[in-house]
Amino acid sequence: MIFLNITQKIIKSHLVSGNMAAGEEISIKIDQTLTQDSTGTMAYLEFEAIGIPRVKTKRSVAYIDHNTLQSGFENADDHKYIQTVTKKHGIYFSRPGNGICHQVHLERFGIPGQTLLGSDSHTPTGGGIGMLAMGAGGLDVAVAMGGGAYYITMPKVVKVNLVGKLKPWVAAKDIILEVLRLLTVKGGVGKVIEYSGEGVKTLSVPERATITNMGAELGATTSVFPSDDITKEFLKAQGRESDFSYILPDDDATYDEEITIDLSKLVPLAAKPHMPDNVDTVKNIGKIKVDQVAIGSCTNSSYMDMMKVAKILKGKTVAEDVSLVISPGSRQVLNMLSQNGALADMISAGARILETACGPCIGMGQSPKTDAISLRTFNRNFEGRSGTKSAQVYLVSPETAALSAINGYLSDPTELDISNEIEMPEKFLINDNMVVEPAPENNDVEVVRGPNIKEYPVNGKLENNVSGKALIKVEDNITTDHIMPSNAKLLPFRSNVPYLSNFCLAPCDDKFPERAKENGGGFIIAGSNYGQGSSREHAALAPLYLGIKGVIAKSFARIHMANLINSGILPMTFADEANYDKIDMMDTLVIDNLLDSVKNDNSLIVKNVTKGTEFKVNFALSDRQRDIMALGGLLNYTKEMSK
Repeated sequence: MIFLNITQKIIKSHLVSGNMAAGEEISIKIDQTLTQDSTGTMAYLEFEAIGIPRVKTKRSVAYIDHNTLQSGFENADDHKYIQTVTKKHGIYFSRPGNGICHQVHLERFGIPGQTLLGSDSHTPTGGGIGMLAMGAGGLDVAVAMGGGAYYITMPKVVKVNLVGKLKPWVAAKDIILEVLRLLTVKGGVGKVIEYSGEGVKTLSVPERATITNMGAELGATTSVFPSDDITKEFLKAQGRESDFSYILPDDDATYDEEITIDLSKLVPLAAKPHMPDNVDTVKNIGKIKVDQVAIGSCTNSSYMDMMKVAKILKGKTVAEDVSLVISPGSRQVLNMLSQNGALADMISAGARILETACGPCIGMGQSPKTDAISLRTFNRNFEGRSGTKSAQVYLVSPETAALSAINGYLSDPTELDISNEIEMPEKFLINDNMVVEPAPENNDVEVVRGPNIKEYPVNGKLENNVSGKALIKVEDNITTDHIMPSNAKLLPFRSNVPYLSNFCLAPCDDKFPERAKENGGGFIIAGSNYGQGSSREHAALAPLYLGIKGVIAKSFARIHMANLINSGILPMTFADEANYDKIDMMDTLVIDNLLDSVKNDNSLIVKNVTKGTEFKVNFALSDRQRDIMALGGLLNYTKEMSK
């Protein structure tokens, strides 16, 4: 008798190929997909290029939630393209203003036990209701929409055993910050984080979703909670009880690792600048003066979050030197707040209410002032992500954020003398009129493309002998925001890779794009955990456009490594990390017999012609990925396989 955990159960029921042994490549069937407008345009251009007339998933949804600032025609044009291309090909369309993709999908579409693939790194939010929900590049999502399997390395499963119960005003955000403190931003690579224990029964679905959402910051494949009676009540309140099923681990299920967190011992925490795992207690950090507070994002914008914020703000006034902005996660949440008076409490306190969108979380507005201290309930605090490089961004719970906004300094909410009890609604306000259904099959819908939408860049077949300069050398933990910035000025050009490429790796070295063009491409040299952060494949497409032939790093983040392979750029790791220090920028690197090595080996030799030395690099490719690399990327491979 084999006893399975939740992760293994869902994978087993969706397994298409491979052996469920940790470290081996498997493929699984995808039930649902989601996209958002920052990555969606590329995903649908890729889907069109594949040539399949209609999606083959159980449900695919396109959301407009990232680029809602209409400062030019570009965003509006992309939204029209997404609306028309989805209508034509069988995809549901969530209109601007309906809410953030992960919040809305949790409320209205997520189904326990199903698989969800999204072109956004925080898709694991769906694990809060027992889905196996994963972020991926747009091309992987396009293939899944076409009925293709999704390939991953069979993950190890880490059991996080939750015991006890949170003290009043300690939040789910504090739980995931504690996990990040324990495991770090690299600790989840190659793993699924599965939550278990008696403490799970004390957490609502929105609280669970906060925790699985920020599992992305661990580098994990995904995170998952059981689907239990609490899940059932949530779905019942959403009018979706028929979607419920129990998804529980077997009593004797085994795990690869296990950690225990006593919820009763947790205190309010904060991630200090500039990394989500730079965690300390609010009390230890001290009563630092605060300039800005931002509450919302897909991490903390639920009805329950908002009600706790409103309770703290009621009858108070935001400190005179603090700017407080609040963005509810969905139109459902905003409507309910407006009906029960909570929205009025927020406004009366001096909060500025933003639309139900990602907004400041992705640098789309509300950049803090120079050298500001900004408290945010978001999931990332990378340097410059707020739009102000000198700003010091702290990640905190909504409870900590709201009290700090009133006091004007970082404050511990456990010092509040009011109750934190908020009842989950027996019935949420349900109105799906901002979700547009697709047209029937064999329709004649015209797909509208604006002038900013350029063709998807496609690589050529892999050459056997490759040479180029080491165009840039970067340190550890370089994020996708470093590789391809996604601020308010650049996001409107997400469907224009030629333009975006002019800003590739500019936060590290603003001369890199020019240097890459002058030298006809070359190599990127990097430290550990290269490419952590977003699933945006633009971080691979921009280097592709600039002629990057390979990236040599100490290690890679999962999604970015997959995106590099999908683009036909070889991700290589130093066999001896000491060789990282022996490469200088503009050294000439040569690889002989590259194609032969990719087809037959797991390593190759790189010659440093400038230094007169050579060093060994490794690459971890499945047989399928070897074929993808040889053909110049996943799009070429998919077309070849469909012949």
